[in-house]
Amino acid sequence: MSGTRLAPDAAGPTLCVGEILVEIVATTAGEGFLEPQPLTGPFPSGAPAIFADQCGRLGGTVAMIGAVGDDDFGRINLDRLRRDGVDVTGIAIDPGVPTGSAFVRYRHDGSRDFVYNIATSAAARFGWNAATEAVANRCAHLHVMGSALSMPGAWAVIEPAARAIRARGGSVSLDPNLRKELVHDRRTADRFRQLVVSCDLLLPSGEELEHAAGLDGVRGTGAASERDDAQRTAAAIVRLFELGVGEIALKRGERGASVFLPDGRRADAAGFTVDELDPTGAGDCFGAAYLTCRRLGLPVERALDYGCAAGARNVTVLGPMEGAGTRAQLDAFMRATPRRA
Repeated sequence: MSGTRLAPDAAGPTLCVGEILVEIVATTAGEGFLEPQPLTGPFPSGAPAIFADQCGRLGGTVAMIGAVGDDDFGRINLDRLRRDGVDVTGIAIDPGVPTGSAFVRYRHDGSRDFVYNIATSAAARFGWNAATEAVANRCAHLHVMGSALSMPGAWAVIEPAARAIRARGGSVSLDPNLRKELVHDRRTADRFRQLVVSCDLLLPSGEELEHAAGLDGVRGTGAASERDDAQRTAAAIVRLFELGVGEIALKRGERGASVFLPDGRRADAAGFTVDELDPTGAGDCFGAAYLTCRRLGLPVERALDYGCAAGARNVTVLGPMEGAGTRAQLDAFMRATPRRA
């Protein structure tokens, strides 16, 4: 299973566009931030930045477009991305506003509450200009996070970058990355639909698969519901290929992941048995590792192994990109870590 519509890495970098943040994490579990909390951080973050960092760590060529403030939070992001091989010439430094931030608190059931500052921070203050156009013109692949679609500045880059990259024979990937805390209005939904029908690689989790296919609904519980959910998943995959999607890598969390191709071929990889410390960024690391391996010419099965290893390794470390692994580190992780049954 090696055929793909994805542009090879040698043709040019992967371009990531969107929010660059610091993440600050409550050290106690509970409901939200309605009382004083001990905190740890700041950690470099933002879904597109995490994705870019893992691409660079794995040896892929990658560039980032976004913005940070002229402050320490911005500097730790720029330093991390540069260190890990990301082209940061498309990242603006805005002295008038702070770097974006996300405060995170885990609930006792493992779910998370976020308090974001994106819209009134540097994270939202960038757009299409000579500098960002120059970066996009060097790239052969565009990766889009759904979290960026509600940001006017991000869309002002994504739309012309996608058009330019497509015109040069490049490719596009999409991670729905839906967040209940972010605004998803009709315009955002239209942008999302526009990207779904044109993407060469879709990287959904759970119900995002059905949402992308336009088959939204409530999943149930129990054996009968599991059968219904499997049927809904199959129907969503058929529909997405009818819409023109080139490849689907479905993230299944601790259960691993599956890849589906339009000709009916499928690959599955079991998850790894790890002690989870911080799941933030796991899906971004999975997607970045899978995409990078595919662009570097690896077959689906091997790319899927690296994707699962990258996601699993990242959850063992506190901080959303602290566990992003190099190829050597992921090889060692796969040798030392058992798979789930």
